[in-house]
Amino acid sequence: MLPDKLRARLTEALAKLPEIEAQLADPEVLSDPSALQRLGKQHAELSELRDLYERYQHAERQLQEAEQILETEEDPELLALAREEREAAQKQLETYGRALITRLLPRDPNDEKNVIMEIRPAAGGEEAALFAGDLARMYMRFAERKGWKYEIMDAEPSDLGGYKHIVIGIQGAGAYSQLKHESGVHRVQRVPITESSGRIHTSTATVAVLPEAEEVDIQINPQDLIIETFRSSGPGGQHMQKNETAVRITHKPTGLVVTCQDERSQLQNRERALRILRTRLYEMEQQRIRAERDQQRRAQIGTGERSEKIRTYNFPDQRVTDHRIGLTIHDIQGVLDGDIQPFIDALLTEEQARKLEALELGV
Repeated sequence: MLPDKLRARLTEALAKLPEIEAQLADPEVLSDPSALQRLGKQHAELSELRDLYERYQHAERQLQEAEQILETEEDPELLALAREEREAAQKQLETYGRALITRLLPRDPNDEKNVIMEIRPAAGGEEAALFAGDLARMYMRFAERKGWKYEIMDAEPSDLGGYKHIVIGIQGAGAYSQLKHESGVHRVQRVPITESSGRIHTSTATVAVLPEAEEVDIQINPQDLIIETFRSSGPGGQHMQKNETAVRITHKPTGLVVTCQDERSQLQNRERALRILRTRLYEMEQQRIRAERDQQRRAQIGTGERSEKIRTYNFPDQRVTDHRIGLTIHDIQGVLDGDIQPFIDALLTEEQARKLEALELGV
């Protein structure tokens, strides 16, 4: 059954539907494309919510009728039929209830945004760089499975084929909602190719998943930027060496520095660098807002902080374990080939449970 607070939130949300319908019939709104688009989206979302709630209420009535028959009737056939109807209604209530909770719980405003993912080796030297490359390929394969687009925005290869750092842009519906829990320290346990004695090493790499900021999210004053060009040190032959195609942008107020050199065009490198800079500035602002909110929340429910290590990739046992939710999958090659949806689904379920608990506690 839906918690009372969620029912109240549902009633409050659906009460806005007649007002939005009236606004959509207003000639002023019809002549304003941006307002029409915004209200049209709200109307579609609320209409879907209303239809879903009507199906939920219908299942509630079916369940009540079936339970009433089970309490009052004695006919074996009617009782058997009522048990079937009760079971079907219970399943429908569970399905519709989950869908309603998902729609009603507070949403991350960044969930629908594209993603900029930064992966860097941490402890482990060259082996950590190789692992950073494995993680990068894992996320690119995952993007392919989802039908999303991705691009390597900036990268510095290591000597043995890994990465000293790599920045990947991923564009797709709900990309941030799916990938946001991948941020953190990833640990690998395996025998490195540089190890002659066969000893297992433990190395780490860090993953940062940032919602890609749009120009409307962050306005950058051109006077705050120092833009420098230089010759690329990456591949590309003599053309790349003779021309200053690489771009370094320094944001003076924050000291943030972004370098891009993968494209042959200085303009393309500049555009990519600005995208990365805008996203990092947006994330800094989001962190400031979260810190203010967390300070108020901690006084009531504690910190809720997690351990630094979020996931371990253990090659000898062929397993991958997410330490935040205690989920282990014994298919390390499948995971590294991009099959990370089970982890993502479990983490999203856990996130929803925490939001529901906070809502019930009034936090």
